[in-house]
Amino acid sequence: MDFRQLTYFLAIVDHGGFNRAAAALYVSQPSLSQAIQALERDVDGCLFHRIGRRVVLTEAGAALVPRAREALHALELARASVGSVHELRGGRLEIAAMASPTIEPLSTMVQRFTERFPEVSLSLRVALTREAVIEMVRNGGCELGLLITSSPLPARDVVPHHVGDDRLVLVTPKDGPFPPGRAVRAEQLGGHRLIVGQRGTGIRAYVDDLKAQGIDVRIAVETEHRMAFLPLVLGGVGLAVVTESWADLSERAGALVLDLEPVCVQHNVLVSRKGRLTPAASAFLEIAGPPADRAGL
Repeated sequence: MDFRQLTYFLAIVDHGGFNRAAAALYVSQPSLSQAIQALERDVDGCLFHRIGRRVVLTEAGAALVPRAREALHALELARASVGSVHELRGGRLEIAAMASPTIEPLSTMVQRFTERFPEVSLSLRVALTREAVIEMVRNGGCELGLLITSSPLPARDVVPHHVGDDRLVLVTPKDGPFPPGRAVRAEQLGGHRLIVGQRGTGIRAYVDDLKAQGIDVRIAVETEHRMAFLPLVLGGVGLAVVTESWADLSERAGALVLDLEPVCVQHNVLVSRKGRLTPAASAFLEIAGPPADRAGL
């Protein structure tokens, strides 16, 4: 087997099929299929079940996934260590991120990184929950992950790096039920319709905690699409609890942003795999650190 075959194999796994993988790799589907057939001959086993247009990993295929990721990660380390370790004159860094921190702090991190290392390609992948971020980093799908959490992380082969905090705020229409400039107490949300994210997010945990306290909040819409929150709020569908990083965008869109009492703080955390990181990942962690850690950058 060779690294091209492993790259093709993981592309099919990550993109969910041959057609999407071929498009992402800019190769023809026949070439992709031939490479996988050769890989299957090399490992002496079938890697995918073909079910109509869908493909499902066989037991052998599932066993190969972590080993393939480890092999490609090792290759990336080897390439980075030759010639351009300090200069970072190329390469690629994959980062998984939850929706809430994508506006901030991720956009600022990416801006700083690309200004300093413009020749490194960044790939930002969506993960819906903190557990999904951790799993994508743990299994090698991404080298770094950015998540938001209000509770300690489980120790599952990842290293946490705290990169700042974010308060939760309430977003309402301009003519909403609460006056501007005054914090909204948690119990005042009783009887109101809320737009929430899916279970596993810190914002959803906040709303679920209100219900556990006996506060009669009502879920109007549950959505995985965080960018849908603002149009739904402005359309009068309901109110939304979001992280403060969304405040500026919400106000510019015409919404009212209010503080919540008691204050609820979420922690922005970058996670990395245990062990040696590529130079690109190490540089990103350095740049993404708290302000005191960025002196001289």
